[in-house]
Amino acid sequence: MEPKLVAKPPEGEHWMHEIKLDGYRAQIVINSPDDIRVFTKSGADWTSKFTGLVEAARELDVENAIFEGEAVVTNKAGLPDFDALQKAVHSDPYAMILGAFDIMHPDGHDLRDIGCKARREILFGIIKPNSRIQFSETIPGDPKALFYLADQSGLEGIVSKRADSKYRSGPTSDWLKTKSFVVNEYELMGVENEPGNAAMALLAQPGTGQYVGTAFISLSRELKKRLWQRVQDHAAQKPEGIRKRPATKWVKPGEVKLRVKHLRGEHKYIRHGSLLGFADEA
Repeated sequence: MEPKLVAKPPEGEHWMHEIKLDGYRAQIVINSPDDIRVFTKSGADWTSKFTGLVEAARELDVENAIFEGEAVVTNKAGLPDFDALQKAVHSDPYAMILGAFDIMHPDGHDLRDIGCKARREILFGIIKPNSRIQFSETIPGDPKALFYLADQSGLEGIVSKRADSKYRSGPTSDWLKTKSFVVNEYELMGVENEPGNAAMALLAQPGTGQYVGTAFISLSRELKKRLWQRVQDHAAQKPEGIRKRPATKWVKPGEVKLRVKHLRGEHKYIRHGSLLGFADEA
């Protein structure tokens, strides 16, 4: 199930709320203790990259099962560190912890038609203490307060689920995600406008010129026109050390500064960025 992104969490007794962990969603398929596979959200087989989770799954109180969770690597403060996770995927298959949140097929029983709360109770019962596979706890309390605390703690946000929701693959409004975003200023390095794809702003850290990622150019027609005019007025050659990018118009460093909304967190590169406007017009 793929939760729908919303601006604020839903209220009501029929909703359950969990911390949204900043990691990779993973599905673990236990066919037998000797046949355990780990798949990404896109269906890629990453079993070899998650050896620690495979070994932890072998210790669960089931002969076979399919369950899902979020694979994370934590920092010294115990918070998910997405950059560390990306590195660990290529270098340390024992670094990950899984926050397990749903189960579909324990010991051959199809649970997809029973409610989410009941499925989670079954999942809780099979997880071992002190394991790399941990249960993603439901957090009681007012959802607005929960989201505020998650936001202030530097977490990605919260996920809200209807207690009676059946498991169905694909997008759903029975699961909702509320993410923490911030707005910061960055320098424009260039605009990538490849045919068939959304236009992207290539961004740099102010003062250093260091590349920090991209943002969707989600502006009005009038603002897009003005942005393109500034790109033409301050055109430049491709900076040294930057790989070639198709259909990109480069800009002189420091000439165009932008306001960008992006996901909160300590990341090497901006995630889920969208362009809001010019910094000198804020």
